[in-house]
Amino acid sequence: MAKTWMITGASSGFGRIMTEKLLARGDRVAATVRRPEALDDLTSHCGENLWIATLDVSNDGAVRSVVDAAFAAMGRIDVVVSNAGYGLFGAAEEVSDEQIRHQIDTNLIGSIQVIRAALPHMRAQGGGRILQVSSEGGQIAYPNFSLYHATKWGIEGFIEAVSQEVAPFGIEFIIAEPGPARTDFGRGLVAPQPMEAYDATPAGEIRRAIADGTFEAKGDPVKMAQAMIEAAEQHSAPKRLALGAGSYTSIRKALVQRLAELDAFKEVTISADVDG
Repeated sequence: MAKTWMITGASSGFGRIMTEKLLARGDRVAATVRRPEALDDLTSHCGENLWIATLDVSNDGAVRSVVDAAFAAMGRIDVVVSNAGYGLFGAAEEVSDEQIRHQIDTNLIGSIQVIRAALPHMRAQGGGRILQVSSEGGQIAYPNFSLYHATKWGIEGFIEAVSQEVAPFGIEFIIAEPGPARTDFGRGLVAPQPMEAYDATPAGEIRRAIADGTFEAKGDPVKMAQAMIEAAEQHSAPKRLALGAGSYTSIRKALVQRLAELDAFKEVTISADVDG
């Protein structure tokens, strides 16, 4: 049975791949892009199955009006895919205040507002699913991506809470956590002027690895997009879906280390309660 999806950031990367796959099998897609011409090649043969709106998710008012318009145009939307975002690439000391605000406004607040705008519609229709495209970077961290990680860890924490709030309404969440993939994400990185002081630090090492191509991206974006689609259609969907061997390895290592540290200081932790 055909489903109806809403996908933000549909012009490239995972959003574009998912849009193409869903339309090819006969589903309907409400796609948002920053440049309306980005999907011109799809409009000619998709007819009413493709609805397009221009949206910058950092504009709170625009998010609400576009999400409302998408539900009005499509009727029921089964899955909302919150995908729009980009990476700010620089050591915390290097990035500007303006860059910090825009990164948070887009990746974190933008995702929060897309979800908030969708919730009343999903409550009214009796349920639905929201798939948030996060990253392995929602549970681990690389130097030089501190602000990007702040947004991904932030949106995952938001979803942990809101998923409990709206579960009684039949609204479910999936957090997709792809590892480094062969998308155009790297070309979209925003980077400040580097500081020489960081050349011989882990931040400098990552910067050089990105520049010379030795930062390995093994993930197949087509396979990852397909896995997201399939997860969103499962009867019992996972709360988190790591994608790629690198993502599995790095997240598992981080979780094991965190648990070991928690257990190592168990007595100190417990001793901090009120006596008696």
